[in-house]
Amino acid sequence: MSRVKRVWIGHVLAFLALALHCCLLQISSAIAAESLVDAAKKEGEVVFYAGMTPSDLEILRAKFQEKYPFVRLKVNRVGGGKILTKIMTEVRTGNHFADVIQTNQFDLYTFRKIGLLDDYLSPEDSFYSNAVKDRGYWTSYQLLIRVVAYNTKLVPPDRLPKTYQDLLNPKWKNTMMLDPTKEEWLAGMLQIMGKEKGLKYMRDLANQHVMLRDGNALRSQLVAAGEAALDINMPIHTVEPLKKARAPIDWTALGPVPASMNGVGVAARAPHPSAAKLLVDFILSKEGQQVLQGLGRIVTRSDLVQADSVQKLNVVPVNPAAADRLEEYTKLISDIFGR
Repeated sequence: MSRVKRVWIGHVLAFLALALHCCLLQISSAIAAESLVDAAKKEGEVVFYAGMTPSDLEILRAKFQEKYPFVRLKVNRVGGGKILTKIMTEVRTGNHFADVIQTNQFDLYTFRKIGLLDDYLSPEDSFYSNAVKDRGYWTSYQLLIRVVAYNTKLVPPDRLPKTYQDLLNPKWKNTMMLDPTKEEWLAGMLQIMGKEKGLKYMRDLANQHVMLRDGNALRSQLVAAGEAALDINMPIHTVEPLKKARAPIDWTALGPVPASMNGVGVAARAPHPSAAKLLVDFILSKEGQQVLQGLGRIVTRSDLVQADSVQKLNVVPVNPAAADRLEEYTKLISDIFGR
């Protein structure tokens, strides 16, 4: 047998071995998925602790229920960033009610650190970059990209700020607004600018007499109403619905933009562990992510296309480990902006 023929046969055998391996993996994954569904069916329900908006939760619940009618999805909505406190209080009294936890990256980091998240690697894991997950514990399904929102009547294109430094121009004094409760925004800006330069910038920004208001929806409405010309730390998904409704509001990026994350993970000692995994898989699946994308959310799954305006951004996910300095960031915002 000639050398060329031996090499050719070797390549064919290698290809067949690879094809067989892939086929066996697919069969194994299908069996595992079927086994998980059967186990979830026996458990019959899943308890979801979440901070999503009620409307988003209801749509997601309905879609999950449509696909898995044999698993009742019970939602325990905990708003105002209180999920960490609620679950830790329950655990201290020996109670483990949550199956799946949905909250912000700082809470998820803390849950992981103190052992309140189970180790579960979803089959959807490969569609998420390392920047948006703590592999095997929690995965971000959504980015909250914070940009500068502006009133299009008060700020025409030729007056629009182009850089963060532009916001220090005296012409913007007494015209800007920000939410002083967003420590993750401050952490992200210091991550982008560097701590020393970033803190100096924030103090200079505070000298512009920035108005302080809580709540994304409220601030977007105030900007659209002309109560402020600019909002400095507005998430994109809050602006887009008003923009589509033809309100006089839009957004712009002045450089790299910080993005906080909302994610999901299976709770440690979940009462319904198989159903919990099934729910996490659904949220991270292409189908689940398309549901959230349809609600205007900026999802993190790699095989879904974002709007052109978002694709062009230099997005910097905030380091979840900044949770270790959360009290420091809270104090800094209060000291700098007078809250």
